[in-house]
Amino acid sequence: MFDLARLEAELDAALADTIFAGKLHFSPVTDSTNTDALAAARRGGPHGSVYFADEQLAGRGRSDRVWHSAAGEGLYVSVLLRPQIPAARLPLLPLAAGLAVADAIRAVAGLAPGLIVDLRWPNDLLIGPRKAGGILVEAKTSGGSVDYAVVGIGINVHQRGFDSGLATLATSLDIESGSRVSRQDLLVSLLKSLERETLALLDPAAGKTITQRVEQASTWVRGRRVEVHGPQACTGVTAGLDEHGFLLVRTAAGLVTVQTGGIRAAEMDE
Repeated sequence: MFDLARLEAELDAALADTIFAGKLHFSPVTDSTNTDALAAARRGGPHGSVYFADEQLAGRGRSDRVWHSAAGEGLYVSVLLRPQIPAARLPLLPLAAGLAVADAIRAVAGLAPGLIVDLRWPNDLLIGPRKAGGILVEAKTSGGSVDYAVVGIGINVHQRGFDSGLATLATSLDIESGSRVSRQDLLVSLLKSLERETLALLDPAAGKTITQRVEQASTWVRGRRVEVHGPQACTGVTAGLDEHGFLLVRTAAGLVTVQTGGIRAAEMDE
C-alpha cells in the first residue's frame, strides 16, 4: 500500500515546482481514477489535478476493456488537463503520454540491459514483447478547442501472475527489473515527464516532433506487419505516423490512415 505519511510529505515536496503541486487526490479504493477525474473536470476541477488509487474496482482501458487493478500491485493514476491546444492536436496526447511513461519507467525501474520500453500504437506500453501498461485518454472538445482531457495511466508494478486469457502476454516492472520498484518514485517521475510532454504539445510543430520521437521509441509504427482491429480493420505493414499521430499502414489495396483501433502482430503468410 502507499505510505500515506510519505505521500503527504515527499510527494508535495517533489512536485512543488510543477502544475500538480497541491492537486493530488488519493483514494485507497475507487471504481476508476478516470471516472473520478472526469467527474472533477465536469465540476470545473483545475488543470493538473491528479487522481490515483491503491485499487480500482472497475478499472478500464480502451474500448471499455477491463483493466485488472489489484490492491497495492500497480500504479493507477489519472490526470486532468486543460491544454490550450486546438482539438486537431488532441490525437497527439496519448502519444505524448506514452513518451512520458516510457521515460519514467526507464528512469525508475532499473531494467536489465537489453530490455526496451516499447510503444505500441496507440496506447500500449510494452517491455520487450510483454505488456506492462496502458493509456486511456478521454476528452471533451467544443468549437475546435479542448475543454479538458483526462489522461489515465495504468502500469503493472508488483504483479507476479496474470490472466492466461490476455490478448498480449503481460509483465510487471518488478519481474523485468528483478527488484521491487517504488510506485511513489514512479509516480513522481511520471508526473514530471508528463508535464514536460504536455508543454511540448503547445508547440505548433508538435505534430512533427512528437511523431518523430514516437517512431524512434517504437518498434511498431514503421516496418512492422500488423493486423488492425477496429472500424478500419486491415492487414499490412506500418509506414509511420502522419502529422496528427494517426498510423499509416500499407496494405495490398493501398495506404490506409488508421485513426482509431488497435494493432497486433500479424501472422505471417505461408
